[in-house]
Amino acid sequence: MDHNISLITTLAAGFGIALILGFLAERIRVPALVGYLVAGIVIGPATPGFVADVQLASQLSEIGVMLLMFGVGLHFSIDDLLAVKRIAVPGAVVQMGLATLLGMAAAWGWDWSWGSGLIFGLSLSCASTVVLLKALESRGVLESMNGRIAVGWLVVEDLATVLVLVLLPPLAGVLGGSAAADAATAKPLWITIGQTLLQVGAFLALMLIAGRRVLPWMLWQVSRTGSRELFTLSVIAAAIGIAYGAAQLFSVSFALGAFFAGMVMRESEFSHRAAEESLPLRDAFAVLFFVSVGMLFDPAILVEQPWHVLGVLAIIIFGKSIAALVLVLAFRYPLNTALTVSASLAQIGEFSFILAGLGLSLGLLPPEGMSLVLAGALISIALNPVLFATIEPVRRWILHRSEFARSLDRRTDPYAELPMSTERKYLEGQVVLVGYGRVGKRIASALEARGIPYVVAEQNRELVEKLRKQGMAAVSGNAADPAVLIQAHIAEAAMLVVATPDPLNVRQMADTARTLNPDIEIVLRTHSEDESLMLRKDGIGTVFFGEEELAKGMTGHVLQRFAPQPDSQSRAPAPA
Repeated sequence: MDHNISLITTLAAGFGIALILGFLAERIRVPALVGYLVAGIVIGPATPGFVADVQLASQLSEIGVMLLMFGVGLHFSIDDLLAVKRIAVPGAVVQMGLATLLGMAAAWGWDWSWGSGLIFGLSLSCASTVVLLKALESRGVLESMNGRIAVGWLVVEDLATVLVLVLLPPLAGVLGGSAAADAATAKPLWITIGQTLLQVGAFLALMLIAGRRVLPWMLWQVSRTGSRELFTLSVIAAAIGIAYGAAQLFSVSFALGAFFAGMVMRESEFSHRAAEESLPLRDAFAVLFFVSVGMLFDPAILVEQPWHVLGVLAIIIFGKSIAALVLVLAFRYPLNTALTVSASLAQIGEFSFILAGLGLSLGLLPPEGMSLVLAGALISIALNPVLFATIEPVRRWILHRSEFARSLDRRTDPYAELPMSTERKYLEGQVVLVGYGRVGKRIASALEARGIPYVVAEQNRELVEKLRKQGMAAVSGNAADPAVLIQAHIAEAAMLVVATPDPLNVRQMADTARTLNPDIEIVLRTHSEDESLMLRKDGIGTVFFGEEELAKGMTGHVLQRFAPQPDSQSRAPAPA
């Protein structure tokens, strides 16, 4: 019996070769994403041998786009963005604008149309969140202030790109696109844009009003069945169903529909479980997305247009990075932060592919433009780990050779020291509280309630500014830097409380505190049992391990519940 198994063949070839090349990429310390893209090149029409079904791969990649965007929305936090909004929002907007102009200038130099140059420049302006998160996690700096700024910066880029994806189809005719020219010229431009924005607004209103109630309710009902597969199915059905419905009913892109599905589902108490249950399927289809993108790449462009490829790489690695470096320094952040953000932006990824693919389908971007974007992505992603590894050597080299750089590194931060008007009670016998996150905030509230003075040391400058406005004593900076603890008057403090789990820097904080104040009491927090054992063995201070304290609290409650109840005459008075 003759069966049409092109779908199975495409899946088998795509997954199999992606597995092999992704594994090899990881072994040579290159992101697996590079291996997936190369796998697409291997089974694509531009290379000899087996050629997968391009149309099927394109449809599978659409599912990958939906699930990728759903995952971005599921992890998108307004609070995380607001914490770094003062640098992330203007920085991302200006950097995207400069990178777009550089891309447009290069495209015009190659005699492309101005519409093609605009899409090309925008494709080069947005970095890959997937690549960034992996790079930050592998170096243990995702939760640091530098990591939060870099992630917030990319979230703003993602949101700006989503807006471009919404507005691009109605503007395609004006920009010179062949695919949408007839539809765009059938009615005035302002009517087309207005209609698009109304459709998007109606979809957003429906999601924010009805979706925030329906989706959590649906997940609750499914979870009551106790069926894990039904819960996973409900999450995937919501992601793909909402994306498809948004496209059919509101003419909204699959990507935007899936993004808001994830964003609304985040409001549910089951958001973490939804992320965990959908992760394997999201990862699988994300692989197919990158494989299908690789199938569009023509390796011949590396030989035929090497100078074009070098120009693209110069924009991605040098143009974007230098722009980000200048912007971060202009906001008076340290050189280390500026270099971290610069390295984070020196690559392009999934949004660049989505944007370039849309431009290609609308007739705005020539095929060679897609190949140049892919070449830039492949090479920049492969080089990104090298750039991250050079941050500290480059910082030391610059500081050693440049007096101007040293002046930037030591310049006065208005929030890096306590004001002259700070009351005496915050300068001696106080508690120095490092970190004002979820744990630090609760500790601060308890100290406030007891009237115990404390000084907060926090890396987030915006948060320090907010605390200052509330009349609280706070200094900005990394407490591993002795200058920060000195400004918090650690020499006269009664206690150092490290409320942030930072195993890399906690010993430096403790050493600084002991050197300046040998009698100070130190209280530490850790998420790792091994780390807690090592810290206790070294006698650095009193160590609290999260799971251990949770177990103690639950055990105490259980034992108290089953303890024999003494009579009222022999009952001891409760402690104050």
